[in-house]
Amino acid sequence: MKALVLAGGSGTRLRPFSYSMPKQLIPVANVPVLEYVVRNVLDLGVTEIGVIVGDRVDEIRKALGDGSRFGARLTYIQQDAPRGLAHTVAIARDFLGDDDFVMYLGDNMLPEGIADIAEEFTTHRSAAHVVVYKVPDPRAFGVAELGPGGEVLRLVEKPEQPRSDLALIGVYFFTAAIHQAVRAIEPSARGELEITDAIQWLVSAGADVRASQYEGYWKDTGNVEDVLECNRYVLESLRPAVEGEVDDASVLTGPVVIEEGARIVRSRIEGPAIIGAGTVVEDSHIGPHTSIGRGCVVAGSRLEYSIALDGASVTGVQGLSSSLIGRSATVGTVGESTDRYRLVVGDDTRVEVAA
Repeated sequence: MKALVLAGGSGTRLRPFSYSMPKQLIPVANVPVLEYVVRNVLDLGVTEIGVIVGDRVDEIRKALGDGSRFGARLTYIQQDAPRGLAHTVAIARDFLGDDDFVMYLGDNMLPEGIADIAEEFTTHRSAAHVVVYKVPDPRAFGVAELGPGGEVLRLVEKPEQPRSDLALIGVYFFTAAIHQAVRAIEPSARGELEITDAIQWLVSAGADVRASQYEGYWKDTGNVEDVLECNRYVLESLRPAVEGEVDDASVLTGPVVIEEGARIVRSRIEGPAIIGAGTVVEDSHIGPHTSIGRGCVVAGSRLEYSIALDGASVTGVQGLSSSLIGRSATVGTVGESTDRYRLVVGDDTRVEVAA
């Protein structure tokens, strides 16, 4: 089996961050979402991975390299524009050959992995095997209608009146039969080749198409709120480790990771929380469910349930919560600080909070 990981989307819902970085590289617990995806694929025993990239290919390649540090071999496949998920299968045809493959959207977080579903696919080896999840409002998704044995009866992309609450969540298993389906479909009303249409073509042609309902934690990290919630969830399983410096005037409670080269000075860190390598936290209080990236400075501040990306600086700000601070962004105060703030600050931005 091979894998096709999709990392070419533009991420409009994650602006301003997606203006300056691929959305798939947003960190959760200081690890890019895309790296979690690659590791989930490796857990299936799959080491041949094609990565679909757009105009941010250099940043994706810098983050993942050639795959050798994961024990994998990565092949980068350029998509000239977002033309639909089925289009990515078409342009990856030479890489995929006639092998079975798993297709995995690069901004999806499934921390419990997909090994059980991969085993179901291997056992039944249906033409396509989709992963579905119960959602409260399925109108924004591809929706699956299933028979009593888990067979797919019908797929509809973003229906106005859904006949099911089972949404496709961006993980698919295919045999080579999908290539004929991709060749047979036409672009949708939005001008894209939809993978939903290709799978429906297989269903209509009488092929065996099955579904598995995912019971673990799933999050599409497509907006700030979901990134913060996913960060919270992942940090809940954090194993404490202190490799940096913590002075005698500082207190760590709960599961806390202090990476090598980080310094904690006269501060309180309440876990679960992670402080990245080379970061300095001084005279500050870091509350639960917070990730501070590498090379950051936090001074005279209090923040919780937040993410600060690499190189960020937060100075003199009390009560920062539910915030996402971009790479090398600077947040400081003018005058006396107030009790509570929520900020979404993109890369290389400077924000001054007035009293």
